[in-house]
Amino acid sequence: MGMPPLPEPALPEPAGGPVESSRRDAPALRGAGRKGPKRLPRRAAAGRRSFTATLRALDELAASGARVSVRIDDLDGGTAVLSGDDFVTLPVGGLGVVPLLVETAASFESGRLDALEIVDRAAVAGAVNGGTWQHLKAPALPLTDLAMLAASTGDALAANALLHRVGLQSVRARLEQLGLRRTALLDRFRDDRGPDDAPHVALSTAREMAQVFAGLVNSTIVSPGVSAQVAEWLSLNHDLSLVASATGLDPFAHENDQHGLLFVNKTGRAPGVRAEAGVLGGPRAGVSYALIVNFDDLSIAHRLRAHDAFRVLGVELMEYVY
Repeated sequence: MGMPPLPEPALPEPAGGPVESSRRDAPALRGAGRKGPKRLPRRAAAGRRSFTATLRALDELAASGARVSVRIDDLDGGTAVLSGDDFVTLPVGGLGVVPLLVETAASFESGRLDALEIVDRAAVAGAVNGGTWQHLKAPALPLTDLAMLAASTGDALAANALLHRVGLQSVRARLEQLGLRRTALLDRFRDDRGPDDAPHVALSTAREMAQVFAGLVNSTIVSPGVSAQVAEWLSLNHDLSLVASATGLDPFAHENDQHGLLFVNKTGRAPGVRAEAGVLGGPRAGVSYALIVNFDDLSIAHRLRAHDAFRVLGVELMEYVY
């Protein structure tokens, strides 16, 4: 996997501009529970800033044949805390919904799309692997509700409906405008991928995904309003089973944590693909992070080994911010 950090090729500035400030005054995190213990001096935390267990777990995965990409950025200083093959482009599964949500929110803000426009489920290309809309009696929903479902439950049908209205070319143009050269939304969600279909839903790198989430909480993705809207949708995400399992948050209600923990994330899953990116903020520090693992899903043991690496990272991220 190449730990410690590898020399990195020159890349454009982070999406929406450099990550400069902390989470203070970010509209996306307004009302998100900043109360908590006073932040400790950074010197006092020096002994707890090692990601030794994470490096060990990721090196073991890489030695077993998995492809691993990881990036952690400190939000206060904008500096890389941990990086390993973070420039390598890999399949990210449902994590590709994030740029789709960005373009959806931008289209709402510009007036190109009406947030309350009703979409009929029967007119959307089917995808039954994941999500709740297929089980609801309501045959049609407004676009803004579909965005919420795509962000919170990984609803493939809702994401396909958004993509149908927003347009794949618009998402690609937005990615280019944001300077995300190694991120691509390739296709809609499908139950089966044939030889004429794109091999994956989306591709990205750990570096660019960490930059996107930093930009969301720092209000630099497209505009403060768009950043706030996307962060609000993603703050409802129910999948806290990977990195987020170490936070102890309620999967169904973690917008305002009583212990002052801020958390926004999105996961991606596909056969042999696990990915997660997000922002974690505590009384002492805040980070944006991304971890992508592509592995041979030959048995439950292979899958659990990949999941364990995410959870180890989660524990050490909690030590860093709290």
